Amino acid sequence: MESLYILIPIAIVLVCVAAAIFLWAVKSDQFEDLERQGHNILFDDDEQPKPKKEEEKE
Repeated sequence: MESLYILIPIAIVLVCVAAAIFLWAVKSDQFEDLERQGHNILFDDDEQPKPKKEEEKE
């Protein structure tokens, strides 16, 4: 029973921290464009990486 005096405040603090992180994410527009990231993995970029100068000399 005495452990509840420790566990309940810890649970309340963790819920408050989770709610604060969620509200921060909503306010900073983390959830605005959910589709773009999903499409980025499906399509490759057409750009080829440029060779380094050392590789060009050889």
